[in-house]
Amino acid sequence: MKVVYHEDYNEVYSTDPASALGRIQAVEKALRGKVTFVEPVAATQEDILKVHTPNHVRSVEREGVYDIAALAAGGAMKAAQIGLTEPCFALIRPPGHHASGDSAWGFCYFNNMAIALEKLRRDGKIKKAFILDFDLHYGDGNVNILDKKGYVTIYNPASSNRNAYLKNVQDALAQTDADMIAVSAGFDNHEDDWGGLLKTEDYTYMGKLVGETARRNRGGCFGILEGGYNHSVLGRNVLAFVEGLGAK
Repeated sequence: MKVVYHEDYNEVYSTDPASALGRIQAVEKALRGKVTFVEPVAATQEDILKVHTPNHVRSVEREGVYDIAALAAGGAMKAAQIGLTEPCFALIRPPGHHASGDSAWGFCYFNNMAIALEKLRRDGKIKKAFILDFDLHYGDGNVNILDKKGYVTIYNPASSNRNAYLKNVQDALAQTDADMIAVSAGFDNHEDDWGGLLKTEDYTYMGKLVGETARRNRGGCFGILEGGYNHSVLGRNVLAFVEGLGAK
């Protein structure tokens, strides 16, 4: 399976937990030898401006993180393009699901998911998309940008019961006929991370559900990294999801 990755994602660009030293390296090490790494290019400003206002782009530039944020968006775009024909995952940072059109918070700058899906739609590659956002935190940026577009359904599972959580994900995916299943994959709801709920095998299970849904709908699927902050478990959790996503 292909995983989009660039060495520049290892750059420590801020003091927040998403940018912590060793975070991306921990995932790359866990995936090495088990996937095929594909290098992305940065999103163009034209693509970014389809989602974000010029004022927001200027604010990201002023923070000095434009280049890495554009590269993350480009990684999501690459994964989405590959996902049209085979499952793909983007090992990227900064994350993006808390980035709205004219603002961002929660360690995010540009909305990687929105930029990627909007590109596919403009190019006539997809008709409907379904976003599964299993990050611990509600993806308000995804909702603020994409919910009003009319072609995207967004599901943020929320339950304090592990079995109910997984059943809700299963039921939501069973109901969609979208030709692109996209995942904002945050791993901070793991039992050894901030949320303390999910087990590693649950990410395999959700990955399998996503892949099965894409095949049932004769469409594509991809995932992009959002949260996940315990470096000692993040790599194996991402690997679990990737293995589920690519399973036949």
